[in-house]
Amino acid sequence: MAAAPAGDCRGGVSLCLATAGSVKALALSAFTLVWTHSIAKLDWQEDWRVTPAGLELVQARVKGTGPGMEPPPEARLVGGWFQWRPNRAPMPEVVLGNSGAAGEWRLCHDGSCRTLSEIVGHPIGANVTKMSICEQQEK
Repeated sequence: MAAAPAGDCRGGVSLCLATAGSVKALALSAFTLVWTHSIAKLDWQEDWRVTPAGLELVQARVKGTGPGMEPPPEARLVGGWFQWRPNRAPMPEVVLGNSGAAGEWRLCHDGSCRTLSEIVGHPIGANVTKMSICEQQEK
């Protein structure tokens, strides 16, 4: 991922990741969050938009079904993935837990994916990561 530092976005919003004693700002308006289910070992993906109203979940996909991974009734099978559009308001914050049993959360943008540890520059371990918008001040 080649996201520029958030400071390059004058007056806009960026994605802030707060974890393991650090905060990282990424100048992006959309991203995909990916993780692997700890038991079923199947990938789950969510497409998000970073908006002034908060983080907006646009679409979710799961590669199969398993415990706690049942797609909702409106999901449709497309290219081997169950896909659906969640109907929820933008959220000011999204909290990501990490059990360590299935690898790390991965954030994808512009065709490239990186773990949260790679993005913040040090191992996150089992620490919680909070995603939120970070509003930039005019310079």
